[in-house]
Amino acid sequence: VSVMATQSQGIRQLMASEKEAATVVTNARKKKNQRLKEAKEEAQKEIEAYRKQRETQFQEQQKKHAGSKDDFSQKSQRDTQEKLVQLSNDVDLHKDKVMARLMELVYDIKPELHVNARLNKNL
Repeated sequence: VSVMATQSQGIRQLMASEKEAATVVTNARKKKNQRLKEAKEEAQKEIEAYRKQRETQFQEQQKKHAGSKDDFSQKSQRDTQEKLVQLSNDVDLHKDKVMARLMELVYDIKPELHVNARLNKNL
C-alpha cells in the first residue's frame, strides 16, 4: 500500500507541477503580449510625434516659399509698372517726331519705276 500511496502522491505532484508550469507559461504569454502591445503603442506615439515634427517643418518651408513667391510677384508687378511708365514716357517724347516722319513719307511721294519693271523694259 505504501508503494501505491507513494506512486499516487508522485502522480499528484507531477500533475500539480504540470498545472503550475501551464500557469507560468500562460502568465509569461500574457506578459509578452502586454509588452508587445505597449511597444506598439509607444512606437505609434513616436511615429505621430515625428509626423507632427515633419508637418511643422513642411509648413514652415511652405511659408518661406509662399513669401518668396509673393515677393517675386510684387517685384514683377512693380517692374512691369515701371516699364509701362517708361514706354509711355518714350511715346510722349518721340510721338511728334514719328508722326512728322510718317507724314513726310506719305506726302513726299517720288514716282519711279520698280527695279523689276526697269529690267523688263530693257528686255
